Amino acid sequence: GEVCTMINKKYNEFLPSMQSAEDLVARVEGLASNIDLLKAGIENEVQRDLNVAVAEFTELKQQLERDTLVLSVLKKLQEFDTAIKEYNAALLEKKYVTAAQQLEKARSSLRNLESRKGFELKILKALGTELTVQTQNMLYHLGEEWQKLIVWQLPPSKEGSSLEAVVLSELRLHTLPAQEQDAAAPPVAAVLQALAVLGELHSKLKVFGQLLLKYILKPLISYPSLQPLTEEQPDVFILRFKSEEPALDQPSPMVVFDKIKLIFEVLHKYLLNVPLEQPGEDRKDGRVTLAELLGELIWEELSDCLIQNCLVNSIPTNSSKLEQYIEVIRSTEEFEKALKKMQFLKGDTTDLLKYARNVNSHFANKKCQDVIVAARNLMTSEIHNTVKITPDSSVALPKLPDPGTGDHSKIHKPSSLLHNGTVNLGNESKLSQFTFSLPTCRISSSVEQLMELAYHTLVEATGSTDQCCVQLFYSVRNIFQLFYDVVPTYHKENLQKLPQLAAIHHNNCMYIAHHLLTLGHQFRYRMTNVLCNGAATFVDLVPGFRRLGMECFLAQMRVQKGEILERLSSARNFSNMDDEENFCAANKAIRQVLHQLKRLGKVWQDVLPVNVYCKAMGTLLNTALAEIVTRIAALEDISAEDADRLYSLCKIMVEEGPQVFTPLLEEDKNKKYQEEVPVYVQKWMTFKELMIILQANLQEIVDQWADGKGPLAAEFSAAEVKSLIRALFQNTERRAAALAKIK
Repeated sequence: GEVCTMINKKYNEFLPSMQSAEDLVARVEGLASNIDLLKAGIENEVQRDLNVAVAEFTELKQQLERDTLVLSVLKKLQEFDTAIKEYNAALLEKKYVTAAQQLEKARSSLRNLESRKGFELKILKALGTELTVQTQNMLYHLGEEWQKLIVWQLPPSKEGSSLEAVVLSELRLHTLPAQEQDAAAPPVAAVLQALAVLGELHSKLKVFGQLLLKYILKPLISYPSLQPLTEEQPDVFILRFKSEEPALDQPSPMVVFDKIKLIFEVLHKYLLNVPLEQPGEDRKDGRVTLAELLGELIWEELSDCLIQNCLVNSIPTNSSKLEQYIEVIRSTEEFEKALKKMQFLKGDTTDLLKYARNVNSHFANKKCQDVIVAARNLMTSEIHNTVKITPDSSVALPKLPDPGTGDHSKIHKPSSLLHNGTVNLGNESKLSQFTFSLPTCRISSSVEQLMELAYHTLVEATGSTDQCCVQLFYSVRNIFQLFYDVVPTYHKENLQKLPQLAAIHHNNCMYIAHHLLTLGHQFRYRMTNVLCNGAATFVDLVPGFRRLGMECFLAQMRVQKGEILERLSSARNFSNMDDEENFCAANKAIRQVLHQLKRLGKVWQDVLPVNVYCKAMGTLLNTALAEIVTRIAALEDISAEDADRLYSLCKIMVEEGPQVFTPLLEEDKNKKYQEEVPVYVQKWMTFKELMIILQANLQEIVDQWADGKGPLAAEFSAAEVKSLIRALFQNTERRAAALAKIK
């Protein structure tokens, strides 16, 4: 029973709390439905009212914007209209500046209107057209005024700017302030200012500047005979020319500067001294004179023309005249100062002045240019005009000045090396007379002149400023490097084809190499310090020149050897000489070879140094003899008649061969060299021994051999002699016995 009671008690306590929870739920549900009603109310009514209000507000705002835009557009249209009206009124009164300014106002109003997005008015196009028409109208009026102010009388255009044409041209400036103030004529400044406002001044000035350059300024620079004439009348200023014989071909820069200065002075006085307001330019006070504008347009071209046609020609060509050049520099400075004063030039030291001041370098450049051009002309001239040089001929040279005492504590004695022969280097050392001597031979006269050019340029260098000295020294080195590159290529074909030219070229190279050995040495105490310490040398070029000469001559020798062998190849191997036809062919071949050698002996005569001549001729004769020996020694069978005929052919060679040696013009002096032929022809004795064998009997051959100690053994091997014996003699016991002794 107790348990039951407990349960009841708990249940009774539970019921009320359950009750209160249910009440709570019911109340919450009631509240929620109230909220829903309210929400629906807001959504349906309040929100609708709110949307309407916002829409109304936006519409009002847009209307306000539209009205403001329309208002400002109307304002701009009104401004445009007023500007055009005022422009018209001003134009009628020839108040050009006001008119131009009003046009620009109208233009800016129109630009403003065009810049508005989403507001394209049809009227804008019409306004644009109107503005263009009015601008053109105004420019036409200003153009007319400009043409009244500046009147050109030019020669017919086909004449160009020749002297005859230029003399006829004339410039008239109607820019003088009128005597009684003529209201009809606007002042010059107004016309120019109006053009400036409309942005047209630049193109007008450009045309004016070009005419000024073409018909006045450049002709004054190019034609020394032109003199400017100026004339002032009450209402016009006239500039024209007269032509008179000039004192000099090349006018001095001073004279030219004076003429140009005069032109600018009158232009300044009558036209250019007009201050203008420059719209939109970043100038400090926005003011600029006409002179300044014109200067910007033409100065560069004028300055180039003055440099090229006036200063360049005035650069001296030898150092003694450099002193007087100070005058030119001074007058260039004066010229610039005057132009600056007239505001034609701004800024400091222009290219013109820099060019004049840089005279030393231009002098050196001009000198070097002249030297290289002269050198190139000499190198491309004919090689075959020659002069004879002997060990005692020397380069024609002015007397060298004594080295300056200033630079050197002790005065060195300058070496007196100008001879091709002896060299005297003070007491330092005595060289044998032949150390540097050149053998007698012929060289191209152009090469002798080239050498003189080199010496003269070095003499000039020693008297120049350091910078110039170095430049001249290197231009002399360039001469030789140029020779090395130009001559072999330029004269390539002739050097290959003509043996005489190859010989002269060989001599030229040896002559140059010879002088290069000592060229730097002679000037070494006179060269500037930069070059003094051993830099001023040409010795490094010597091996190249020797090689150049040798290679060319050896190439020619190869050609000649080839021709000799080619001719001997038609001799039918010298076999079966008892056959008439074969004998004729061999005889002809030998005659042709001798003829070739004789011709060479003539073209090299008096050209090559004697020792080179003898070596060359000896080598070629040797080629022929060696070939004949080889062919005959290779024969397997030689009949008695063959042997006789071969002997007669060899005899021709031995008798006539030496006669091709004619190194000298004087016939009687050539005997000596003809007798010395065995010295120059290596196979001479071999050839003589072969002839002995062709004529000898067996015993004589064995005696000539003399157990390998005789003259025959000196020229032929045992095998060669045995082969010849077998070819010449029948197979007998005597032949066998003889063969046994050859070993």
